[in-house]
This record gives sequence, structure tokens and C-alpha cells, in this order.
Amino acid sequence: MMKNSDNINHSNGNEEQDNLGSNEIEKTKICLMRTFVEAQDPSSKEVDDLTLRRFLRARDLDVEKASAMFLKYLKWRRSFVPNGSISPSELKNEIQQNKMFLQGSDKKGRPVGVLLAGRHFQHKGGVDEFKRFIVYIFDKIFARMPPGQEKFLVIGDLEGWGYTNCDIRAYLAALSLVQDYFPERLGKLFIVHAPYIFMAAWKIVYPFIDIKTRNKIVFVENKKLKSTLLEEIEESQLPETYGGQLPLIPIQDT
Repeated sequence: MMKNSDNINHSNGNEEQDNLGSNEIEKTKICLMRTFVEAQDPSSKEVDDLTLRRFLRARDLDVEKASAMFLKYLKWRRSFVPNGSISPSELKNEIQQNKMFLQGSDKKGRPVGVLLAGRHFQHKGGVDEFKRFIVYIFDKIFARMPPGQEKFLVIGDLEGWGYTNCDIRAYLAALSLVQDYFPERLGKLFIVHAPYIFMAAWKIVYPFIDIKTRNKIVFVENKKLKSTLLEEIEESQLPETYGGQLPLIPIQDT
């Protein structure tokens, strides 16, 4: 049984109704989708309307395509996370690299994560452990979201990144998870301190990024780093390393 995060978002009816707004077309399609997916997989009854809406929006409100995507997600989650959550004991190599941090929120209330990509190296745990780490990160982020918030912001810091850090299989695996199983969750990705050599890897990954995700990715010039981040994040919520006031908090300590 799934326990938290993107798996299930429990909220009271009034709050959820407010969040869904007054879009009658979306409401109608959510009802149609719910009827279909509950008939296919009874566990769908535990999933709230906001979750269904994310899958609908990811498929441009096509009920059939969104339902197929959502049912695939449920099947994947049961298989990939059979205990409902990922334990740090399954992520020893990833956590040892101490590369993902979570602290503060942006001006929209979205949790702010920081990824220090220069600390990522391939290890004996392989891509499977890396994928478990991504799911672990998402579950941690979703657990910190205030009611009604569905998205998060990430600062991907490439300072010190070199060819020894390059891991195309891991990048594509993370991209697949974001786009296939956690749609409409990424609010914005700031890529900072990107070295020129990173663009070779970027050119390989870029064709696999869908249009909606591409529109959320921003490369930030070093000279405009703080000013750009401050457009989205108050100084009191910005990590110290970028001129703000918050210390970086390792994801496993949140």
C-alpha cells in the first residue's frame, strides 16, 4: 500500500475543491478519469483529484491517455516501491555523496532543493540505486509541501562538474521518472555554474526532454545568479551559498 507523497494526497473536500478552482471542463474530465481508473485499479480510490488532474494536464486533458499514464504509474509504484517508501539503507552510495539538499520555499510556497552535480559519480549501486534515490528525494519534497502546493523548485549547481561526473544513463533515468511518473511536479529548474564542457552532455539529453519540461529549465549566467534567484526566492529562503540566509540541509536530514 502506498503511503505518502505523489502516491496519495489526502485533503479535506472543501480545501481540495478550492484548489481545483472553477474549471468545469477539468472537473468533468477528472470525474470521467476517476470512473475509468477505479474500474481498472481499485486502489485509485485512495488518490485525490489533484493527483488525477496532474496526469490529465500532462496529457493535455486527454482522459484516455491520462488514464493509461496514471495506471502505469500505479503499477510501477507498487513494483518499484513495494514497502510504500524508500529507506536510506537502500541508498548508501547515493547518500554518501551528499549532493542533494532541501531547505526553504520560494515566493510561491514551492520547496527549494539544491543539487550539487559535481558530487555525483557512478558507483557500484548503478542506475537502479540512483532511481531509488530520485524517488526518495521526491517523497521527501512532497512531504514538505503545504496544502494546495503541488510543485517544487530545484537549483542544479554544476560548479566543479567534469567528465568524471558525466552519467548520461542516470540523467535519462531521472528525466524519465519526472516525465512519466511525477508529471506536473517540477515548477522550475535553475541550472547554475554550468561549465562549457557540460553542453556536450546536454546536447545528448535535450532531445529526450518534452516541451513542457524544457520550458521550466533556465540556465543562469554567473553574473546574474543572485538577482535571478531572488526573482523567485526571498533572500531569507535562499541558501547562503547563493547570497541568502539558509544553510544547506542534506535531504536525508530533513
